[in-house]
Amino acid sequence: MNILLLGSGGREHAFAWKITQSPLCRCLFVAPGNAGTAAIATNLPIGYNDFERLAEAVREHHIDLLVVGPEEPLVRGVRDYFTNQEAFRHLLIVGPDAAGAQLEGSKDFSKRFMHRHGIPTAASRTFTAETLSEGLTYLETHALPIVLKADGLAAGKGVIIAETRNEAGETLKDMLVHAKFGEASRKVVIEQFLRGIELSVFVLTDGTSYKILPEAKDYKRIGEGDTGPNTGGMGAVSPVPFADEEFLAKVEQTIVRPTLDGLRTEGIHYVGFIFIGLMNDHGTPYVIEYNARMGDPETEAVLPRIESDWVALLTATARGTLHEESLTIGSQTAVTTVLVAGGYPGEYEKGQEISGLGENTPENITVFHAGTLAQDGRVVTNGGRVLAVTALGDSLETARAASQEAAATINFAGKQFRKDIGKDLMQFTVNSYQ
Repeated sequence: MNILLLGSGGREHAFAWKITQSPLCRCLFVAPGNAGTAAIATNLPIGYNDFERLAEAVREHHIDLLVVGPEEPLVRGVRDYFTNQEAFRHLLIVGPDAAGAQLEGSKDFSKRFMHRHGIPTAASRTFTAETLSEGLTYLETHALPIVLKADGLAAGKGVIIAETRNEAGETLKDMLVHAKFGEASRKVVIEQFLRGIELSVFVLTDGTSYKILPEAKDYKRIGEGDTGPNTGGMGAVSPVPFADEEFLAKVEQTIVRPTLDGLRTEGIHYVGFIFIGLMNDHGTPYVIEYNARMGDPETEAVLPRIESDWVALLTATARGTLHEESLTIGSQTAVTTVLVAGGYPGEYEKGQEISGLGENTPENITVFHAGTLAQDGRVVTNGGRVLAVTALGDSLETARAASQEAAATINFAGKQFRKDIGKDLMQFTVNSYQ
């Protein structure tokens, strides 16, 4: 079949890498893609929010399956755009409609959804500019630290953890009155701070049946020891040592099934991925957030562990026959180290030539492109997160060492990466966090 994949990051290169391994894939197109996807598929110079031009591409290239990588086109209703037109009724789509994408597109919606369906999460209240005074009063009685979340999409930057009530009050004013995050902060969710250790669980569903993909832990802060500002993600590990069968069974029973049941109860036919960001509080899982797509860089650690035909799983998801497919997960550990541009997550330069790619790369190493561009026979940097270096190993220690070693061999001006990805997990035995 002919497949169109939307996106341009490391997640999409990982998707493309896995899709092209399937005999079911005849041709793969990526819009807009990056230098990595250009090497294994056909990039199309179309923005993933340009629905009209995407429709033209679907017609021109006789696309059978549309796979949506990023959240923004989902929240904007790319699925609705195609399904509402008779000419595209044949098109198989992996990705929820706008109603389902509210799980990520609106923090207020997702929190209310969890409360309605008894899904364990932090206590919260939502405020607007009109109820600012109530919000400030609420902060005075709130335990510290205080989490403030912009309701809408804010490019991963809309969450502030305030250590004092004064800081929380000023942040609330900045978000609601001064539009710190633009339209995204027209509403602000004030939330209880959850303590524990984070991980992510990924669900693939056709609206009725589901598969739970390998779990992962990512590393958000720029600095080693989880210091400095948040980023889009500096690395990831899968599997997660403290997420044993008992813990994951709790996640399925108390979170995954109630989430899917809740969507059906509310008349939302959800087809695609659900990313569930979790806090493990001494063996009890709580939902921090939902995303309506796979995570990045978690995808780069999760997909190399999946041994099943990825296109078969995606096609069955879109057709509503996911229960007919099996999911096989390898036993090895994957560790992903992200290489970022100097200055990231602040201002950074683009156009730096990258060296060391594809030179004597070991079989257990895969380099996924994120912010890259093919230019005049060279590969140059084109974003803050540039590359994701994934290693497979028989243990966390060996996978971690291999990922770090491979990351060190790739170079571009200003390159930086965390040297402690996965190091914190080496202290855990399987049952030590219960």
